[in-house]
Amino acid sequence: MDLELDGLEVHFDHTAVAAPRIRDLLPIYRDLLGGRHLGGGGDNRIAGYRTLQLTYGNGNKVELMEPLAGSTFFDSFFELTRGRGGVHHLNFHVSDLGAAVERLTGRGYRLHGLNRADARWQEVFLHPKEAHGVLIQLAQPGWRDPADVRPALEEVLDGRGRNGNGIPSP
Repeated sequence: MDLELDGLEVHFDHTAVAAPRIRDLLPIYRDLLGGRHLGGGGDNRIAGYRTLQLTYGNGNKVELMEPLAGSTFFDSFFELTRGRGGVHHLNFHVSDLGAAVERLTGRGYRLHGLNRADARWQEVFLHPKEAHGVLIQLAQPGWRDPADVRPALEEVLDGRGRNGNGIPSP
């Protein structure tokens, strides 16, 4: 379903779930609920997390996330969830991130984490205080070469995904 933000195309893409270990999420989201890893995923070494996505028969996706060793990225989130994790954010794709930022700030919304450094993925977050406690990620995906190798699930978990640090998941 496509929505609009003052004429800007917006569509829901995925729900992200974070836990101390992606391996603890797989029995539910892959085995029980039937999610399939279609390849891809890896590490964000700057922020300090590892991620991969599972897709379901209707095309919906769940992103699974875990902190990299030594990272503090999820510390406050895990503190709020008593160390267990849970739904971390909702992701919506926008056709023009700059226009989305302009429209939202024009309406008085607080945004944080604007990142336009990677042409493959530009993002900003709507603060949870603005969205009834939910972190909302607005992202503008860029062009990706269809020939790019998409790592298998075990490669991601072994630290050999995109930008992998070579350290296996716990």
